[in-house]
Amino acid sequence: MAGGNVEYGHPNFRPITMKTLFALILAASCSAAHAQTPAANPMPDGSRDMYVGLGVMSAAKSQGARQRGVSALPLIQMEWSNGVFVSGLSAGMHLSGRPSLEYGPLLAIEAGRDQNGTAPGAGGIYSTSPGNTLVPPGHSVVVGDGRAVPLPGDNRLTGMGKVPTRLSAGGFANVYLTPGLRLTNSVLYGSGRDKDGVIWHVGLQHIATDIAPNHRLSLSAGVNLVNRSYNESYFGVNDAEYYNSGNAHHAPGGGVRDIYVGARWNWLLTPGWMVTSSARLSRLQGDSRTSPLVQRPTDISVSTGLVYRF
Repeated sequence: MAGGNVEYGHPNFRPITMKTLFALILAASCSAAHAQTPAANPMPDGSRDMYVGLGVMSAAKSQGARQRGVSALPLIQMEWSNGVFVSGLSAGMHLSGRPSLEYGPLLAIEAGRDQNGTAPGAGGIYSTSPGNTLVPPGHSVVVGDGRAVPLPGDNRLTGMGKVPTRLSAGGFANVYLTPGLRLTNSVLYGSGRDKDGVIWHVGLQHIATDIAPNHRLSLSAGVNLVNRSYNESYFGVNDAEYYNSGNAHHAPGGGVRDIYVGARWNWLLTPGWMVTSSARLSRLQGDSRTSPLVQRPTDISVSTGLVYRF
């Protein structure tokens, strides 16, 4: 992927690099994903870079759920010479003029959650794991204290309150430890039921490794920390939800939500077309992990998609 005009034999071709593409976000992926920022891509004044495509992703239907969902979703990344970028469901602006430092404001959409799971991407297509059986609507049992709660089943979200989709705002600050190794930081405020949830992401990204002609691999690892309000929205069980769902009370505090490792493989087919695939292993931690809503604290999400540059 990194070769110049000689390699591709096209006088007007500017090579697609991992610095431009490694941060492609699956635009409507599960809420475990965090907002990422594409690396600053110096361009002539008035120019832009745009990538659009379509992918498919398999992941847990909500954080900690046993059921998995498969959804079709768009891939998008746009960058302008003034530093403004759109990457999946996040947008921001590069303000630094130093090549070893990136910082600026950041906006991101935090997916909501209802009793069916995290808000899906475009054209969601769902499937459950073999042997899993959802509790049909209206099937309940009266327990000792007079509550009519759902029969035991695989969907722990039955009877739980809805978490609206929110627009979060904050900023990012990334530092290059080496030309290919980037330490990332982003803080976003505004998620959760009361619009006061905070997510702080810290990660380490190895931007590009040539594994074969036209093939590059990037690696990442990181941790997501959240405040009490975020955890109460996504992992807590309040009095009303205890009564309606049958889940035990849970009042989580703030702290580490999850840790993860990931890999992205980009395969350049032509100067304009590329296949991008990723895999991500994450594990919930602390009060998030001990929530009664969590059935599987470890999740593996995989995705692949076709992207066109114009």
